[in-house]
Amino acid sequence: MDINMTLFGQLIIVSMFFVGGLSYYLGKRKTSTPKIATLIGVLLCVTPPLNIVYLIILMLKNDEMAK
Repeated sequence: MDINMTLFGQLIIVSMFFVGGLSYYLGKRKTSTPKIATLIGVLLCVTPPLNIVYLIILMLKNDEMAK
């Protein structure tokens, strides 16, 4: 079975947009620096398991506004 690298690259790019949006939304609510949270989320798209763990950590973090 051949692995199509073009499809793999397209999946990575699509996940960067999706996870970037989620990271920005969560970063805006949960941190004081949403741009850095978005950058970390987008960079972790290269390794999807780390990216999912990062999103879970952001979701479980307490809201910044609640302080």
